[in-house]
Amino acid sequence: MNNNILSEKNGFIIRLAKANDATNYYEQNYCPLDKEVARLTGCKEVFTKEEVISFFLKSIKDKDRYFFLIISPNGRIIGESVINEIDMKLRSANFRIALYHITEREKGIGTWATKITRDFAFEKLKIHRLELNVYSFNPRAEAVYLKCGFKKEGVQRDAVIDGNQYADNILMSMLESEWKKLKETKT
Repeated sequence: MNNNILSEKNGFIIRLAKANDATNYYEQNYCPLDKEVARLTGCKEVFTKEEVISFFLKSIKDKDRYFFLIISPNGRIIGESVINEIDMKLRSANFRIALYHITEREKGIGTWATKITRDFAFEKLKIHRLELNVYSFNPRAEAVYLKCGFKKEGVQRDAVIDGNQYADNILMSMLESEWKKLKETKT
């Protein structure tokens, strides 16, 4: 298997992003960005090509980030799975994931990518704590994180706005000991 490939399943691949992916990443996901993706990730709906490519190139050079692309069997970039905010002194990091196309949701791809990236953080990076945030109006993602072993740790009440209503920002995490126990019980 290629050194850049983290995992492969049913033709789907998770691999490290490369500089020559930048244009496809923009064209396949941000022209236009799905409104639901923008809502669930808390980002704006419209980005310029320059903004996306600049962010992409900066992200792959960031030493405190592992930027993985999720690629469909037909070679299309359909999402990303990211470990960022890595603090090796604390052995902690943040996790985020996005699937950009509605046609790729509800297939288990997000769960698979979450587990693969989680395992990379604990196995390869030797992280002690992996955390993430999820909005209360994204129960599907929260269910995936719980299924993958993350625990709800705290809630920032009314911390974000969804349309014209306040919503909560939920902090979830997994500790190294919890991950080890999970791996022992689920081979």
